[in-house]
Amino acid sequence: MPFFPGCSLGPPARLLGAVVVFGIVCAGPVLAQADPDPVLAKVNDQPIHASDLKAAAESLPAQARTMPPQQLYPLLLDQLVDAQALVVEAKKTGLDKDPAVQRTLQMAQDRTLASAMLNKVVRPQVSDDAVKARFDAEFANKQGESEVHARHILVSDEATAKKIIADLKKGGDFAALSKQYSKDPGASAQGGDLGFFKKTDMVPEFATAAFALKDNEVTPAPVKTEFGWHVIQTLEHRTSQPPTFEQERDELRQKMVQAAVQKEVAQARSEVTVQTFNMDGSPVKATDTAQPPPAPQSPATPSPAPPSPAK
Repeated sequence: MPFFPGCSLGPPARLLGAVVVFGIVCAGPVLAQADPDPVLAKVNDQPIHASDLKAAAESLPAQARTMPPQQLYPLLLDQLVDAQALVVEAKKTGLDKDPAVQRTLQMAQDRTLASAMLNKVVRPQVSDDAVKARFDAEFANKQGESEVHARHILVSDEATAKKIIADLKKGGDFAALSKQYSKDPGASAQGGDLGFFKKTDMVPEFATAAFALKDNEVTPAPVKTEFGWHVIQTLEHRTSQPPTFEQERDELRQKMVQAAVQKEVAQARSEVTVQTFNMDGSPVKATDTAQPPPAPQSPATPSPAPPSPAK
């Protein structure tokens, strides 16, 4: 009897338990006695459970996980069966006793344990409530920042920049002049438009000039930066809105994860004895990393005496 009477999805019988585990919703009541982790296949009596299938699905790239379950699960189950069959064959040939294989297995186990430890310690510290509390502490009373909407024309020399300013004073079109002269291909394709930016987004010389201009005003003289000479027009001033929790949540959580991981790793290292050796296995000596003294400078060669003036 199927787990979902009246359901017309029609997955293979061996996948019905996985449908329960993965929460596929169909019309009809669920049997109360359904196994929470049913066996979906056996390879030499070695069971493959629905939880194994779930773990395999969760390890897939996001795009693969969008496949319909009735297509994805049979493929994954076949892969798990194939993998288990290879494990059986490997053990028959004694590969599980091979030192290189055992070393690889040990490394994989160590990585899994380290990851599980970090997950156990870090996850509670980056819950939604913890991230929200961090946001409130850092951003709740933060005011919006001043921004300007500006465009520019970047050229190599001051003379060309002055010529462009003169052309603009005569009614020249800023966007057209940008496409004609500017060395900034990204901006020139947009008529020199840089969009809105904060002072800290640009090099100081550029930002100072742009923020000092009034709306629709052009710099009276070229502005020199490390990139060249700029002709700048500020189009609009505004105060940005303070960031929302939704905008900052992911970045905040990532920062909190990194900080928690660093703290846990430092704590773990502080409780063990660490010895390091040179690449040849020999003990590390203080002199191994010592820098050689600088070579003595040779005395300067005296300049030859100037020739005597002709008599």
